[in-house]
Amino acid sequence: MEKPQVFILDVDGVMTTGQFLYTAEGKAMKVFGPDDNDALGLLQPYIEIRFVTGDKKGFPISQKRIVEDMGFPLDLVSTHKRIDWIAERYDAARVIYMGDGIFDHYVMKQVAYSIAPANADALAVQSADFVTARAGGDRAVAEACLHLMERYFVPFNPERRPDAQNQQLGDWA
Repeated sequence: MEKPQVFILDVDGVMTTGQFLYTAEGKAMKVFGPDDNDALGLLQPYIEIRFVTGDKKGFPISQKRIVEDMGFPLDLVSTHKRIDWIAERYDAARVIYMGDGIFDHYVMKQVAYSIAPANADALAVQSADFVTARAGGDRAVAEACLHLMERYFVPFNPERRPDAQNQQLGDWA
């Protein structure tokens, strides 16, 4: 694989537990896990990072967390049209994709490298190049980021505190 250009992550089931919490008024919350934001901050100097979601009703929730709190781009892209969306914007041979759903295996088969959380759909797990030990919403993204740093960039050294210049690290957004 050429040097990867972009790491595209699905939101629901990857950054979140995949559960939608409803009230009588509708979708109210999503559960995002710990450490993922910090690990994305470690990876960010090496690769473009962006998120996609097919969740129209929950888009404002994802936008609050991903765009406003964490500062990453987020696009509303139907799960079964993602590979077309990717192909319009990137060379698939330089894309890393992380997904968990029943349609994500279509993307995983066409990008350069793919990752699934441990609790992903069986087809996603079978198609992924790497499967995390952790579930979506429970540090799976952090694990994936450290794996990508090891595989493609500079391995994370836990003995050395990260650069204090990166304001994103260690702050709970």
